[in-house]
Amino acid sequence: MGRRKAPDPEVLAEDGPAKPLASWLSWGSASGRNPDMADPTSKQRLTKAERKEEARRQRVELQRKMARSRRNRKVAFGVVAVLVAGVAAFALTRPQEASATPADLLQDADQARQTAGCGTVDDVGSYQPKSSDRSHIVARLPLSTYPSVPPASGPHNAIPYGAGVYSTPPPIDRVIHSLEHGAAIVWYAPDASGQELDRIRTFYEGQKVGSRVIVAPYDYPDEGAAGTLPAGTRMALVAWHKVQKCANVNLAAAFGFTSSYTAPPFGQRPYKGEAPEAGAAF
Repeated sequence: MGRRKAPDPEVLAEDGPAKPLASWLSWGSASGRNPDMADPTSKQRLTKAERKEEARRQRVELQRKMARSRRNRKVAFGVVAVLVAGVAAFALTRPQEASATPADLLQDADQARQTAGCGTVDDVGSYQPKSSDRSHIVARLPLSTYPSVPPASGPHNAIPYGAGVYSTPPPIDRVIHSLEHGAAIVWYAPDASGQELDRIRTFYEGQKVGSRVIVAPYDYPDEGAAGTLPAGTRMALVAWHKVQKCANVNLAAAFGFTSSYTAPPFGQRPYKGEAPEAGAAF
């Protein structure tokens, strides 16, 4: 038998024209075969590169976040420092309100009366007829029938009014009964306001100094001129038969009066009042 001849690269395929050898090799790649089969380590090298790049990117992002966090902390610390410094400066420079101790107020009472434009403590006398000065009534009488504005004695309700600080005008017929029992009243104009009035209200809310004192606005518009404080009077201090008028509200002036004209008086001070039932409950 003769030697068999190798097929010519240019020979025709059974079902088509001849293809060069290089074409057959390239056809193998283009026909969907996995190109990595040619180099089984190429995919592994690409994955390592991707991981390396991802690690680098994460490090850069972490560094950015840390730098941003440091900046934010610095800003926050700066803001807190400014706020603390501002609060400290305000606490050091704001006006300090002196504590309204009874001893300090009594020491300042004489000067305070001048500052507040207070007159003398007037004895306004009894209601006329005098026999009615302490009588109990059911229906209120016009305030114009009383000898002073505000009233300091006269016919009154059978039930006294309790001590305390009031923001509305109390029933004046009951307040007069409290005067009979040794109360003192700090009346103020209804349009009065400000720090000094606040100090009065706060001070007399204390049980030790306010247990025999009534603080309230004097405002009875239905009673005509007798239902408002006299012109130029912003504060009126009243005990049984006693009235002191002041041009301005003033805590030291008020306490100077109430400390002596309540029954019992404050501390060891002598009682200057003349309440018929001094010390009785109300």
